[in-house]
Amino acid sequence: MNLVELTNEGLYCSAGDFYIDPWRPVERALITHGHADHARMGADQYFCTPTCEPILRHRLGQDIRLTAKRYGEKFQLGNAYVSFHPAGHVLGSAQVRIEVGGEVWVISGDYKRSPDPSCEPFEVVPCDVFISEATFALPVYSWPTSASLAREILEWWNSYPEGPSLLFGYAFGKTQRILAELVKLTDRTIYLHGACHELTKIYRASGVELSPTELVSEQTKDFDFSGQLILAPPSAHRSAWMKRFKAPQTAFASGWMQIRGNRRRRGYERGFVMSDHADWQDLISTIQDTGARRIFLTHGSTEVLQRYLNEELRLDARPLLTQFEGEAEA
Repeated sequence: MNLVELTNEGLYCSAGDFYIDPWRPVERALITHGHADHARMGADQYFCTPTCEPILRHRLGQDIRLTAKRYGEKFQLGNAYVSFHPAGHVLGSAQVRIEVGGEVWVISGDYKRSPDPSCEPFEVVPCDVFISEATFALPVYSWPTSASLAREILEWWNSYPEGPSLLFGYAFGKTQRILAELVKLTDRTIYLHGACHELTKIYRASGVELSPTELVSEQTKDFDFSGQLILAPPSAHRSAWMKRFKAPQTAFASGWMQIRGNRRRRGYERGFVMSDHADWQDLISTIQDTGARRIFLTHGSTEVLQRYLNEELRLDARPLLTQFEGEAEA
């Protein structure tokens, strides 16, 4: 019998009567992190980590019924013993460890192994069965360090004093990671699209050191953004919001920028290869490090990774069809 099964509502543990990142309303939900494909409205009760709590309340409502559990704190739900462990994905992200009758399953959620000053570092959790994402499960995906990327971003920014530099990246996770790296290199103010503002405040309140920021919308209409760096979500690209910037240079920070054609197709002048997910080698290393005898693969290039694990490493790996999206290409 599997400790975790796929149902119409999502991943379900019958021994503890709870769901992990359900996509429909349920009674009890354990949430790995606050991205919209993993944290949805409608649960009667939520469980997450303390640093994830303000993010969930911001996104799902301040009045949700929520219990926060520290990393590594074991608690009992039904016949299952459960604990959260750092996933290294975004602030407050967690893997869910479930133990019943001596058998251990770990649901990774989304994760990365690369150092990131904006969130808690990944922790390997030994287990019998590991449910892993596979967002970037192709050998072509290999990430540079975020510190080297920050130097590239600063050079790109400084290279264009005659106009504004617009860097697009996801409002939750990517924006704050860029700010946490750039603060080590410069004390200059960085301007934010409104969608990035509240989440950045939550990161600051959690103790993450970030570059000084101001809202674009709070600047006067005649404010000159020449030589300034502006961070915005991908949805703002080519929108009416961009009309206030004269002759901007544009770039996109995403793992998808590893493929140059993605940058050209989406109309960005520059691409920075920065992802909040594990690359090909880190996916393989993590699966091996857990010591799991069975592996289930979700959302991404599951077939490629499954074939490699089955044929090259002789592991029992299988796909698991979920509604998780990984790093959307939007």
